[in-house]
Amino acid sequence: MTSDAWITTGVILVVLALLVRGRISPAVTVFGGAVAVLVLGVIEAEEAFSGFSNSAPITVAALYVLAAGIEKTGALTPIMQSTLGDGDGYRRPLIRTLVPTAGASAFLNNTPIVAMLIPQVSTWANRRGLSVSKFLMPVSFAAVLGGLVTVIGTSTNLVVSGQMETLGLAEIGFFEIGKLGLPIAVVGLVVVIILAPRVLPERRSARTEMEEAGRRFSVEMIVEPGGAIDGQTVAEASLRNLSGLFLASVDRGDTTIAPVRPETVLRGGNRLHFVGPIDKVVELQEMRGLQSAELEHVLDLEDPSVSYYEAVVGSRSPLVGTNLKDVGFRSTYQAAVLGIHRSGQLLEGRIGTETIHVGDTLILVSDLGFRERWRDRADFLLVAPLDGTPPVATPRAWIPVTLLLAVVGLAATGLVPILEGSLVAAILLVASRVLSPLEARRAIDIEVIVVIASAFGLAAAMQASGLAASVATGLVDVFGDFGDRGVLLGLVLATIILTELVTNNAAALLMLPIAVSAAASTGLDPRGAAIAVAIAASASFLSPVGYQTNMMVYGPGGYRFTDYARLGWALTLTVLILTVALVPLLWAA
Repeated sequence: MTSDAWITTGVILVVLALLVRGRISPAVTVFGGAVAVLVLGVIEAEEAFSGFSNSAPITVAALYVLAAGIEKTGALTPIMQSTLGDGDGYRRPLIRTLVPTAGASAFLNNTPIVAMLIPQVSTWANRRGLSVSKFLMPVSFAAVLGGLVTVIGTSTNLVVSGQMETLGLAEIGFFEIGKLGLPIAVVGLVVVIILAPRVLPERRSARTEMEEAGRRFSVEMIVEPGGAIDGQTVAEASLRNLSGLFLASVDRGDTTIAPVRPETVLRGGNRLHFVGPIDKVVELQEMRGLQSAELEHVLDLEDPSVSYYEAVVGSRSPLVGTNLKDVGFRSTYQAAVLGIHRSGQLLEGRIGTETIHVGDTLILVSDLGFRERWRDRADFLLVAPLDGTPPVATPRAWIPVTLLLAVVGLAATGLVPILEGSLVAAILLVASRVLSPLEARRAIDIEVIVVIASAFGLAAAMQASGLAASVATGLVDVFGDFGDRGVLLGLVLATIILTELVTNNAAALLMLPIAVSAAASTGLDPRGAAIAVAIAASASFLSPVGYQTNMMVYGPGGYRFTDYARLGWALTLTVLILTVALVPLLWAA
């Protein structure tokens, strides 16, 4: 290899190591890699930052805005509300839910789809005594599978399509990727419906953990000085035989009374420590003479009504690595954390000093506007109300739906490219006031856009330095004895492994030059090899970190890290077999 190839190898290895460790933002890491190959003289500035002028990240940004319009207006609510049905059991509700989820994900960013379904599915399952862990992971996997059907189904498809043009190949047609993606989606859904009820364990979700007797949480209430129960005994205040709640202790400041007796006198300012399920704690807010110690900031709001939420901490959250006390959670977010759910368990002890991890689900109480304030921010990957109430379809829901259909129809017929169509649709959503300019801006995941654009620079360095050709030669040498399908198998395996370790977009952009170079050395069609990389990079089923929707259901489903492989291995094998079998047939060299 040339010296530039060795330099590029070193930069990429450092980038991959940092992405796997997760200590630094993926956007900063990948952008830093692009700057490194520029400064070290591997490529010129035009190549290093070519991604920022490429149509792919701009199209992805516009589609984020379009998806936000559909989510805000509740356009999909009528469809999704009728999915689960009234029956019991697992497989029939799975079929009714997964098929429309996959269908919607073929044309929309799957993040808002999964975000909308999580509270609905959780509430439905809890009411029927079913484990929500049997449903939420399949929902995420169905959303991933649906994204394989069209070029706008995932940002990865658009990224590969955008880079193909720089490699001398025509961009992917709107439904072209579906020639491979649709069979994989159909077979994958069948696999999920058959295996999910059998292989997925019955985990307790964050909500269930708090409701069941074995996993209770605590909340503190303060006796209002001069209030209705100041000076009364516990029995007189009707706090002795609360339904489902237990008064564990009374903190007078200088002394703590535990256990609490019926004759214990309550004084103004006393802190009462209750334990019990979340739905019972809500009733305490309505009792005269008590105020919540957890709601000292929320109660200052104009609207005293409160609600309870699940908030999932993502990899980009500033909360990761900190604790609630250090970040001043109550004052910063105007909410109080009542419990932290991690890896299928509710943490015990002082949660205020507990270090926050990626994937943690915070059970918190706040005002009714909390979700609107934080749902489009990096702080939380998901904010879902615990009551499972879906958004109501508004009279303006027809606007984003019409715009989406227009973008799809015009792009599919070739009349208007996806870039132009999606940009016009995004502008019209703001012009028609379906979204405000601020909402449109928040809808765009800047982290993803920067990763995509920066990874183009690394891919260009691989191509210009000859690294892609060298790696491709190595793949051909190792797998070439098994023919063209053996080389394709090596490409798909490498892409799947890379996707599970780093972001899917970065994996696709790093593997695409290698795939095209490998195809040039064999009988594979470069176009087919490129589409195989796009499919493999999007098909993340083995861990919660490989795909955003997988992380979204991690806490609400009560999953452990290893649970994903229980069902994911069968889907990964499905993708592997069908890709290797079909690509040489569908795209003949």
